Amino acid sequence: MMCGYAARTEPAIGTHDALTARALVVGDTAIVVADVLGFHEETCAAIRRRSGFADDHVVVIGTHTHGAPLPAPGRGGGDADPAFLKQLEDGCVEAIRRAAEARQPARLLSGNGANPGIGFNRRAEGGPIDPNVPVLRVETLAGAPLCIAFAHGVHPVVLGAGNRLYTGDYPHFARVTVEAAHPGAVALFLPGCMGDVSTGHSAASSISTETPPDRTFDEAERLGGRLAASVLGAELTPMQGGVGARSRAVKLAFEQTETDLDGLAAQWDAAAAAADVAWGVLYRHWANWARTTAREPLTRWAGRVTGFNWGGLPLVFLPGEIFSNTALQVRAALAGAPPPFVVSLSDGVPGYIPSAEAYPEGGYEVMEAHRYYGQPAGFARGSAELLAAAAMAISAELAG
Repeated sequence: MMCGYAARTEPAIGTHDALTARALVVGDTAIVVADVLGFHEETCAAIRRRSGFADDHVVVIGTHTHGAPLPAPGRGGGDADPAFLKQLEDGCVEAIRRAAEARQPARLLSGNGANPGIGFNRRAEGGPIDPNVPVLRVETLAGAPLCIAFAHGVHPVVLGAGNRLYTGDYPHFARVTVEAAHPGAVALFLPGCMGDVSTGHSAASSISTETPPDRTFDEAERLGGRLAASVLGAELTPMQGGVGARSRAVKLAFEQTETDLDGLAAQWDAAAAAADVAWGVLYRHWANWARTTAREPLTRWAGRVTGFNWGGLPLVFLPGEIFSNTALQVRAALAGAPPPFVVSLSDGVPGYIPSAEAYPEGGYEVMEAHRYYGQPAGFARGSAELLAAAAMAISAELAG
């Protein structure tokens, strides 16, 4: 089974492009990013323990493709396959090991690509996005490319619920194009703050198994090509200085907004009976959530924020699905530094963590998505700002 869409009820039938785990090790720090929806924080902790590096020097990230098996037990509306979870953990550890063993004297260069124009705020027409495409090139002292890492904040959901082939979505095509331009190098796509940003398809098409023209592999290849062109066109500047890393523990509160859980369960049962297959699956999931998960204690979610400093380049790693305004807030605080990487879906994905201004508007990400993520409620207003504050404090400490 694949995850990411409640409407998709049939298992995968094959592979369009191989799902990968890719790692980059710089000094005594490591990042590993896998083609999955997002990791459970317990899996991240297990990978860090097995990595051979200090715990706060490793970050585990999911690209957020909706074209892969369920990677987080208890989240994503289904049951995770234990064999896949083991393969995922082992693959990430192996990727870090290979990168560590391949270390050699290297040069770092960074810059910012132009907005590729593939992302649109899906909650408000003309709403904010993070247009930045930070780029990092790692090369040998002779100038041969070893790795090209880049980030952008747009949901990898070109392929919709009708797709049943495993795929990394548009980031796969971006990586292929970048690697073709730099033979021998490994390309890493890192997810920016994309919680409220998609590629412009309609919301209704995500609850349908039909395949509209804007949700095909050809379209994913087109958009991936535009991102790759931005990466390849970025002007890069050499970095100089040491390597640093720091993590900070965070605890985020939940806020219950649903009342009369018995009434909601009955309402959703009735809606499921009257709906088509796709909506019926969603309503039945919600009804089950109202009878079970919604009644769990609202204990705080425990996670962490991590920052790296690679030769003066700030890299910020935030958990969960983060909105674009949070990225812009962090960028404003780090103005004057090289264009920072502000990465979401890092070291655990417990759900959407919207920025404060999104709460009065409500909507799926604020009011409903926690049911799909297996949480008893959504995160309380101010959670994203708490993460941003931790990120900015870490970056200041590392810069100092």
